Amino acid sequence: MSADLRPPRPGPQRTQRWKLSLLNVFPPYLGAGVRVRRLADDPLVFESTMRLRWWNRNYFATHFGGSLYSLCDPFFALILVEALGPHEFIVWDKAAAVRFRRPGTGTVRARFAIPRERIEEIRTAALAAEKVEPQFTVQVLDEQDRVVAEVDKLLHVRHRRRFAATDATADSAPTVADPS
Repeated sequence: MSADLRPPRPGPQRTQRWKLSLLNVFPPYLGAGVRVRRLADDPLVFESTMRLRWWNRNYFATHFGGSLYSLCDPFFALILVEALGPHEFIVWDKAAAVRFRRPGTGTVRARFAIPRERIEEIRTAALAAEKVEPQFTVQVLDEQDRVVAEVDKLLHVRHRRRFAATDATADSAPTVADPS
């Protein structure tokens, strides 16, 4: 097939829409009723929302705490890995803490963004050190803009080249026989 007859490759915007569509049908989100969208077509800004339904509420007829956490789970890591480059950096969620402030009823939402200056600080630190562990906080808001919960996320970021060098050093280290 000649190059002229090949279908065009999807552009970055199309790829981003495809990834967003996959997030919205991801079983944990589908099950909790979480909807995800990007704001202003910026790949570094997400908003997730969740309406109160019979399947995501608790005994007290308010949002189930696990669903509220699910609303916030991967977004800071997704933003960082997209911004830093998935082939250059390793980004993992390391820890999380949730503080429930008031019962969540109706529709709740959370907005996730990392300023580009902070991303560059993380990139620089990860290139200079073995690892970086940035922390982020997001507020889950109700329809009246009251804080329902605050979620702290601790991430682990490493440059792949440093990661590979560390693993190679560990593999080549001499082993010591057990004297017993």
